[in-house]
Amino acid sequence: MKGWQFTETDAPLTLVEQVNPEPAPDEVILAVKAAGLCHTDVGILHDPSWAPMVNAPVILGHEVAGIITKVGQNVTAYHVGDRVGVSPQNPETGQTIGAFRDGGYSDQVAVPEVQLVPLPDSVSYIQGAAATDAGMSSYHPLFVVGGAKKGMKVGIIGAGGLGQFAANMAVIAGCEVSVADTKASAREWAKSVGVQHVHAEIADMKADDLELIIDFAGFDTTTNDAIHAVKAGGTVVLVGMGILHSTIDTGDLIFRNITLVGNSGGTPEDIADVYRYFETGKLAPELTLTDFDHIPEGLVSLEKGEVSGRLIAARD
Repeated sequence: MKGWQFTETDAPLTLVEQVNPEPAPDEVILAVKAAGLCHTDVGILHDPSWAPMVNAPVILGHEVAGIITKVGQNVTAYHVGDRVGVSPQNPETGQTIGAFRDGGYSDQVAVPEVQLVPLPDSVSYIQGAAATDAGMSSYHPLFVVGGAKKGMKVGIIGAGGLGQFAANMAVIAGCEVSVADTKASAREWAKSVGVQHVHAEIADMKADDLELIIDFAGFDTTTNDAIHAVKAGGTVVLVGMGILHSTIDTGDLIFRNITLVGNSGGTPEDIADVYRYFETGKLAPELTLTDFDHIPEGLVSLEKGEVSGRLIAARD
C-alpha cells in the first residue's frame, strides 16, 4: 500500500510504500475511495502544539469513506463489499485515525468496527467522506448541543466547510436560518440553498431575533459579536478554531442570560444522520475534488484559503 506520511513539524509529507495492512480481530480493511483534506492536517504539518496528539510517523487523513475488503474474526456487523464511512475518533479509546494510527491518505486503511458507519447506496463516497468530519462536526453543535428544530431561528457564522453543512441542514429541518459571512461567494451560496437572511456583518444578525448562533469561524471577535447578536436567553455554540482565544463582554453574557458553550466533533450516530440528509437530495455543500497524488498540494491550497467548501481526494 502507498500513503502520505507525516514525520515531524514543518517537514513535507512523504509518499511511502508499506506492507498491506491486516485486520486485528475487531477491525476491517478498507479500500479508500475518498478522503477529505482538513485544516487539522495543516495544523499538524506546521504547528508544533499538535505534536502531542500525533503518533508520528503516521499516514494522515481522518475523513474517510471506502469499501470493506477484509474483516477481522470478531467483526459481525459488517462484511466484505460493504460501503462505509469512518467516524474519525474511536469512541472507546478516543484515538483518531490519521493521527494516532494510519489514516486515509492511502489506498488501504485498517479501521476498528466501532468507527464504521454504513454508507447508503444513494450517497457517494465523496459525500460519505465529507460527512465524517465536516458533516458530523456541524450536525452535533447544531442539533445535539444547540437543539435546533423546525421553526427555530438559527444563525450560522461562517459559511465555509462546516458552516455550509449546518446552514443547509438547518434549512432542510425547517429552521429559519441566518448566515453571516464576509465573502460574497459564500453569501450567494447561502441564498442558493434557501437561507432566509444573509449578512456580511455579524452585527446585522441581531435584527433576526436568533435563539441559537453557531460560530464556525472562531476568530476572536466573532464569538463576542455572536453574544451581542443572539436574543436574550439565547445560546451561542463555539466550534471554529480560527484563533484559540477570545475577549468577550461578560456583562452582556450575564445580564442577558446568554449560554456560551464549546463543541468539538460528534458521534457515529451523527454521521449516520448526515447521510440521511444527503439521501433527501437537498444537502448540497460545495465539495471540490482533487486526487490522491496531489494531496500535499491540496493542503497548501487549504492553508492559503484557496478552497471553497470542502476539498476531497477521490479515487475512481
